[in-house]
Amino acid sequence: MIIKLRNILSILVASAMVCACAIPDDIPYPIVEGIISAFEVEGQCAAPNTGKTSADIDKANNTVSLYVSDTVDLAKLRITRFEVSNNATIIPDSNAVLYHGQFPSAGFVNSQSNNTRVNFTNPVNFTLRTYQDYTWTVNVQQIMEREVEVDNQVGRAVIDPVNRNVIIYVNKSQSLRRLHVTKFTLGGEHGKVSPDPTEYDTYDFYEPQTFYVTNGWSEISQKWTVFVYQTEAEVVTTAEVFARTVSATVSGNKPNGRIPTVQYKQASSNKWIDVPGTNVSTSSTSYTAEILGLKANTKYVCRTVVDDKYTDELTFQTTSAQQLENASLDEWHQNGKLYNPWSNYGQSYWDTGNAGAATVGQSNTTPTDDTSTGTGFAANLQSKFIVIKFAAGNIFTGTYIKTDGTNGILGFGRPFTSFPTKMTFDYKYHTSTINRCADDDYAYLKGRPDSCQIYIALADWDEVEYEGVKYPYLIRTRPTERHLFDPNDSHIIAYAQLTKGEDVRDWTKAELTLDYKVKNRQPKWILVVASASKYGDFFTGGDESLLKVDNFNLVYE
Repeated sequence: MIIKLRNILSILVASAMVCACAIPDDIPYPIVEGIISAFEVEGQCAAPNTGKTSADIDKANNTVSLYVSDTVDLAKLRITRFEVSNNATIIPDSNAVLYHGQFPSAGFVNSQSNNTRVNFTNPVNFTLRTYQDYTWTVNVQQIMEREVEVDNQVGRAVIDPVNRNVIIYVNKSQSLRRLHVTKFTLGGEHGKVSPDPTEYDTYDFYEPQTFYVTNGWSEISQKWTVFVYQTEAEVVTTAEVFARTVSATVSGNKPNGRIPTVQYKQASSNKWIDVPGTNVSTSSTSYTAEILGLKANTKYVCRTVVDDKYTDELTFQTTSAQQLENASLDEWHQNGKLYNPWSNYGQSYWDTGNAGAATVGQSNTTPTDDTSTGTGFAANLQSKFIVIKFAAGNIFTGTYIKTDGTNGILGFGRPFTSFPTKMTFDYKYHTSTINRCADDDYAYLKGRPDSCQIYIALADWDEVEYEGVKYPYLIRTRPTERHLFDPNDSHIIAYAQLTKGEDVRDWTKAELTLDYKVKNRQPKWILVVASASKYGDFFTGGDESLLKVDNFNLVYE
């Protein structure tokens, strides 16, 4: 009986082992995301009104958007850089790639191969295969600036690139047989037109005229037809204004060949002031004027004069000159091991990475009575290795949301609607040798001096929601889902930074001049960040780097 029982147990164990070996498909594959981390093409250029040349990679929607100049052919555009996460296999759309069987299946950098040419005249899909498939869509837009300007032109020329027709209207007094052409770029900035009417004093447009246009990437010409008509309509000078804190932009339409005078005054004044001609730029039928030296939070009136004719008066008000809260960094309170840069029971405006550091060690951003004025407090940002991970001393306008494992999730930015010209602050810095690196991409920095970084950004991000709360901009430091601040983000209106890789032993005043990438969008948020280790987001830096900052101030001039 004992022998039989043993035999039965042996059979049951063997059966269980066989069954276990027979169902490996029941074991779930790990989730390994396929993400496009970098994407570049030949002829890549800045997006309109932003100055940003890098691609806009949206990891939330799996899209890549970028711009190219008129020197390249969208139908056979070469991808020069295509970097992906987790060694994902790249599977392109077979209908879009020119050499489907030869397109690289792995990420690449600085490619000059024809095998990476793709037809981007429409959005193109790429599948990144890990254990799962992730589909990404790449949109490439070409900047093709076609412009036509002639004397006595009425309104802008109607340019139809599909049918290759151009319609121009001029006033009744203008002869169609002797028309002076000042601009004729039908092939874009780098294209050519034959014959080129701008090379003649006048050109005959009594009948529709034919021109042959080549683009910047090809010698093959295309036939265009240009029609010029007289009209009794007159161009009416218009004006619209965009106000900032100490300046404003006035723009509008005007008759061709006329120079406008833009005037302004305080609403309570009777004295009009002319905008200097050096601050007015014109094209054939439009103009832009910059009014400088205004007062904050003040009501003004402006108008434009052409041929003794005035536009309607426009009333506008400049914004207030906002300042950062707790800009002196005097307000702090302590909760156990955690130091917070706001008063007890007060509202946070600044925050730090202390909540993450204090989970396993001590706060590494603390108040110090070593200040630039000898009174109050300053922020003491100490980089250090805390038990299991390197942590850069830091402070920022925003909120530390939570610690995710050993990584942080942060909400960057605070509400802000003004237009400062500069930011000043006091600082001192002690650099140390970079001896910590948790990211292979930055391993080459080991042994070099660490650098501090302080920057300011004005942005108009749309809020994002995390766990039921909305934040201006979400930061994640976990490598597999890393999402950091990008100064080239299309939502950045203005930016300035200081990076220092050497000791600054005494308190020193720094002045950052904001570079406004666009002047016709109002900020929603302000972001100020200071870090003792520039690459702290990648857990890279020196254990003894120390930055002290004090007295932030926004300047309006």
